[in-house]
Amino acid sequence: MGSFRDRTSNRVYEFAVLATSPVCGVLLAAGDIRPHSVEVAMPGAIRLCWEFGLIAVGVAGLLGMFWPGQLGTGLGIELAAVLMLGAIAAMYVVSVLVVAGAQAVVAASFVGAVVVGSWLRAAEIVRSLRWLVRMHQAAADPCPRMQT
Repeated sequence: MGSFRDRTSNRVYEFAVLATSPVCGVLLAAGDIRPHSVEVAMPGAIRLCWEFGLIAVGVAGLLGMFWPGQLGTGLGIELAAVLMLGAIAAMYVVSVLVVAGAQAVVAASFVGAVVVGSWLRAAEIVRSLRWLVRMHQAAADPCPRMQT
């Protein structure tokens, strides 16, 4: 499956976002400190799901990135995580723009980049999964076992 460096060297930003996501989720859920826009725009139950979603996305995404088993399984887990991360980040972008308007353009732009990056990564994963399916159908082994 490759070394740690091989698996993360091309996805440093994804790794950083996924590693930070559970930290933010825990701080939001455990602490009583939330952005004003989230307090105003999201009902309590949605806000709670959003906070715990940040935790789940980070854990699942990192699990998918470093899945020790089959490549397709790891990519599937990572795909679910980055799609959910894009949705959760989009929720924040909408809430901050609705509440703060033009004053939130900078924050919304940065978090919006996470949204776009997550969905672009999801498209890459889908393309990789399709390639794996084609390789499987051709009876080729895309990941031959290497001797250590």
